[in-house]
Amino acid sequence: MKKYIFLIIGLTGFFSCIQHQPADFFIQNGTIIDGLGNPAIKRNLLIRNGKMELVKLGENVDALKTIDATGLVIAPGFLDIHNHSDWSIIDTVNRLNETYIKQGVTTVVGGPDGYHSPSDILKMINAYNENGIGTNVAFYVGHNGIRKEVMKEDQQRSPTNEELEEMKALVRAGMEMGTIGLSTGLMYEPGIYSDTDEIVALAKEVAPYNGIYDSHVRNPVHAFVKSHREVIEIATQANITGKLGHLKAVGLHNEGAISEIIDMVETSRADGFDIVSDQYPYDGAQVENLETIIVLPFDMEERRIIDSLASNNKLDEAMRLMKLTLADQDKRSRIKQTSENGENGGFAWLKATGYSSMRITNSKDYPELVGKYLSEIAEERKMGGFDLVCELLIKGKESTAITLGGINENDVQTLLLQPWNMIVSDGLYVKHSTASGGHPRNTGTFPRVLGHYVRDLKLLSLEDAIRKMTSLPADVIGFKNRGRIKDGLPADVVIFNPETIIDNSTFEQPNLYASGVIHAFVNGIPVLQNEEMTGNAPGIYLNRKEAHKN
Repeated sequence: MKKYIFLIIGLTGFFSCIQHQPADFFIQNGTIIDGLGNPAIKRNLLIRNGKMELVKLGENVDALKTIDATGLVIAPGFLDIHNHSDWSIIDTVNRLNETYIKQGVTTVVGGPDGYHSPSDILKMINAYNENGIGTNVAFYVGHNGIRKEVMKEDQQRSPTNEELEEMKALVRAGMEMGTIGLSTGLMYEPGIYSDTDEIVALAKEVAPYNGIYDSHVRNPVHAFVKSHREVIEIATQANITGKLGHLKAVGLHNEGAISEIIDMVETSRADGFDIVSDQYPYDGAQVENLETIIVLPFDMEERRIIDSLASNNKLDEAMRLMKLTLADQDKRSRIKQTSENGENGGFAWLKATGYSSMRITNSKDYPELVGKYLSEIAEERKMGGFDLVCELLIKGKESTAITLGGINENDVQTLLLQPWNMIVSDGLYVKHSTASGGHPRNTGTFPRVLGHYVRDLKLLSLEDAIRKMTSLPADVIGFKNRGRIKDGLPADVVIFNPETIIDNSTFEQPNLYASGVIHAFVNGIPVLQNEEMTGNAPGIYLNRKEAHKN
């Protein structure tokens, strides 16, 4: 009997010793916003062995390091659930994902728009495990990646029954790997060639795993409402959560139409279907140089030469030949057809969005045209849209940047207010620089919401904005142990100054990193201290099947 008493006493002492081990970090004097939409509270936070512990004010603690968060907000690390940095951070130079850490993002979800097959995802996970990464990463399994793998080059048709079964198997394989659901890019090839029934069949495969369906919709400019209705139909038929990816009303003719989508989502939710959306907080979509909307015919000799020059980084020579080709009226006529309609019905930006959606964002040659849509300029000059594009290219000395989808700012704000709408970047990994080229969403998304829309415009409360970046996306993708400040959860934590946080990037200089995020922790390890990267790489692949085990 005595030995059992001694054993109990020994175990009690052992656990007591563990409990009283010094915490790794003690974060004091800050304001905690828990990510659930609750009012801010004054509380201290411990980080011990990678987990969070809430501490009452005045309670004695023992910690190895103390952070004074006076005047700062302590929040869950932000989740960017529509992100394209996943490929970049397999490179050891980029592995810390500073572009997003500096915005307070601790988890990114890669593979939106249907990009990744299971084999693609496995390659990235292996690279992360070998090299280490700064942020956590989760994935969608992608329709386009799977379709390419199964149907090879023969894409302009429906799959055979055997091919569809093979595609289903690959969706299941992706879900078995722990992906969060199926994504599609129906505006892009090869998704453009699929029909709704094909997607429904694949979406049903994620239902047993409680996965979601996320879509870059089929025709977001010319069939705005119909395309978003298709997403809802697919999700409801598959009986899973449906997410309208980077929702926005693009183009002059769609201004105000966001209200129709909002009504459609509200109706679906009232009927018991879990339909949500996400957005980036900018009035312009993807940014490209004007020449990128030109599609030269496959059999045109100039295309081969221009492609060869560009691949050898002889960009000036490639541009000179492009201008000469566009100046030839016969060749211009052929190029107009492929640029506006795609080659053999394939993808083309002018086909997808059009002149009334493309707005000039930056131009040294034509500063007076910045902010104007191509359709407006063409009308002013009494010429066709394609002739305008050719004229601007031929006469210009430097590249002119355009957004491929202009958005009305009132529509941006209307969507931002919706309780089921989340914040995402749709962004790439970029290095901090003053160079032009790119989109400010890459570097500014989350601080822009907190600085511009919360602090300056007072459009949202700070608590609700943070909810849209934390617990809401975490719950949608099935990670209820992330996106909230709560005892015992993994310590993904961001500490920022609510008075100074802001995006610094613009359409003219889109690669400037944001300000105001002071500290960040991923899985309890500091990745940002006093606004400087620590070099630590504690991020992990977040396997949805094991979401509650870490």
